[in-house]
Amino acid sequence: MASVPAPQKAKLERIRRVVHRAVPDAEEATSYGMPAFNHKKRPLLGLPSKNHLSVFPFSPEAVDATRDELAGFQHSKGTVRFTPDKPIRDSALDQLLRHRFREIHSA
Repeated sequence: MASVPAPQKAKLERIRRVVHRAVPDAEEATSYGMPAFNHKKRPLLGLPSKNHLSVFPFSPEAVDATRDELAGFQHSKGTVRFTPDKPIRDSALDQLLRHRFREIHSA
């Protein structure tokens, strides 16, 4: 998170708190050159490292399973984008994390 520019840092700190609440043993790491969280040494959720507000759950299935919670947000098979004025909801993050957590544990 040290490499994240100040304007995005507050928004991403909230995401960090949600991740640690949902998966207390998540480890902060770097994945694909971006700040990320790992669980059981597998990528759980990635955060942007430059000028974007988005999350990367490393799973098209997690995004698809959370589609209803992501209504109104721009997303693709592996990325959910949001803005400072319209941050991703905690409930959407929780659902993404729960799905990804189950994927990691079923592998």
